[in-house]
Order: sequence, then structure tokens, then C-alpha cells
Amino acid sequence: MVDIPRMKKQNTKLKAQLLLGFLLFWTGCSAPGVELSFSGQTMGTTYSIKIISPNPIQNPSKIQEGIDSVLTIVNMNMSTWISTSEISRFNRDQTESVIPVSFHLKEVIQKSIEISKATDGAFDVTVYNLMALWGFGPNPIKEVPSAEDILVAMMSSGYQNLVLEPEGIRKQNPNIKLDLNSIAKGYGVDQVFHWLVSRGFADVFVEIGGEVRCIGMNKKGELWKVGIDDPNLDGVPGSELAGVVSLYNQAMATSGNYQNFIEQDGKIFGHTIDPRIGRPVETNVLSVSVISNSCMEADGWATAFMVLGYEEGKKLVSSKSGLQVCWVLSDSDGIRRIEKTPGFKIEILRY
Repeated sequence: MVDIPRMKKQNTKLKAQLLLGFLLFWTGCSAPGVELSFSGQTMGTTYSIKIISPNPIQNPSKIQEGIDSVLTIVNMNMSTWISTSEISRFNRDQTESVIPVSFHLKEVIQKSIEISKATDGAFDVTVYNLMALWGFGPNPIKEVPSAEDILVAMMSSGYQNLVLEPEGIRKQNPNIKLDLNSIAKGYGVDQVFHWLVSRGFADVFVEIGGEVRCIGMNKKGELWKVGIDDPNLDGVPGSELAGVVSLYNQAMATSGNYQNFIEQDGKIFGHTIDPRIGRPVETNVLSVSVISNSCMEADGWATAFMVLGYEEGKKLVSSKSGLQVCWVLSDSDGIRRIEKTPGFKIEILRY
């Protein structure tokens, strides 16, 4: 015998559950969360950070304070523009004994040496004296350095002179000085990213000076999108894009000579130095973008591929797992084109 009233009651309950489920689904789709944006200055450039939170955050100022605190630590470890920073003290230390260093500095130096070995010295963070010689430091130059001056600067460089020890770093050449500009921004991105994720945020976008790492989705419920600049010497960053990349739980860094260069006697010299010859690179590569799981790694490799050039870089990346690369090239006739590894997914907007 069927209990009609009870059946009606069950149907009513079922309808209520279905309605509640539909409302939850509908509100979840139409309102993915609250977007919080943070921005500021660091490492001689700017940063932009976005967080999507499912619930309103009571004290966003605390997040801003945390971000700035993380970046201050990285700056005080790795900025050669701060005389009291750890790297500035390391550069002044001319002992051949082991120099104690922080975990942060040692981690970046270790990754730098790894990339240096993989590229036979095309990437090298011991180029401080070469960078200064070419005017990419606090003091501009009045003329192109002589071959003799370049040779002298090269004698105080070479990643092989850095030895990792359990207690710190040892210089085999006491005149070695570090310049981490080619990898420190990426490390800063990673540190802020980890700090935010460790606090429970699942949808995060972190950008410092064009280097990016993200996870989850944006406020539209879509993958985070990052533009690759169309390289122009007189262009405003972001004003014209060569392409757009969608990232999920990945990092991307771009290196190019179109934003940081000097001009001497009518000739333009980009800031990317080839440590193997002590001179700025002369290449048809306008920019290189690298996707990796770590922004520090993407940052360092982007510089390395700028130095290597397209042909040499293409051969090397085929043996490297975990890296996807996109080159913006200029042919001899001035026509631009994009070359990339198969796994680098990009919506090409130009060329």
C-alpha cells in the first residue's frame, strides 16, 4: 500500500533539493568570486597581482603588506642597487673563503649555475663588471669599451668560479661580482606566488616587470591571458601585441633588447651581454618568451635563449623537458615572424 502523503512530502523535499542545487550552480557560474588587485613598485619596475576569492576578504591591506614584505626580502637579497643588500655585500667580499649566504640567494645562484652549465656559459650571472663596462649599471658610458677593457672585465667573470658549499658560496676568483637581473624578477614572482597560494588562494595572477606566474582562473572563469609585446624600440610596453598566451598553473618570462639599450655613435647596443665574448648580442631575435613551471627558470632561460640565438636555441630546447619557447624574429628584409616549440600555444595577432 502506497503512503500518498509521505510520497508528496518526499517529492516536495526532492524539488527543494533540486532547486537549491540549481541556485547554487547558477550563482556559482554567474559570480565566480571577488577580484582583488594589488600593484606597486619593486626591483626597478612595477608589479601587478590579481586574486579571485570566493568570499569577500575582510582585510585586503594585510595581503598588500604581506606581498610588499616578501618583495622587500627578495630585494634586500638580490638588488645590486641597494648598497646594504646581501648581494652587494657578497660582491664587495674578496675573500676566497666560503661566504655564508641566505637560502634565497643560494637557491638563485644554484639555478643560475645549472642554466650556465646547460648553455656552456651563454647564461652567466657573474657578468656584473661587463654590464657596468657597457653602461648597464648606475654609470652611463661615453664611448664603446675597448677590446682591452672587455678582456679585463671578462677576467673577473665566469660561473665556474662560483662553488656551492654546504655553508654558503665560495669564490675561486675573489674579483667575481654577481648581477642577478636576468633571473631575480622571476624568483620574486615565485616567492609572492607561493606566499599567496600558501594562504589558501586558488586563483592567482602574479606579474613583475612582465614576468608572470598564475594558477586557476580569472574573474570570468577563463584561463589567465598574457600578452607578448610586439618588440619596438620606441613602443610603450603592452600597446601592441604580437600574440596572446593562455596559462594554467604555469609561468612565463620574456627577454628582449627593445626596452633596455644604449646608443653610441649611431649604433644601438642591447642590454643582453654574451658572456662568452663580453659584448652585447647581435641577433635577429627580437624577443624570446619561455613557459615553465617556475618563473625563476623561465626568466633565466629566456635570457639564455636571447644569447644563444634562434638556431642554437632551437637545438638546445629540443633536449630540455618542461620548457616551451616562442621566438619573435626579424629576417634580413625586415619581415617579422614567430617561431615556437610545438607545446607553446599562442594566439598570433601579428605577422
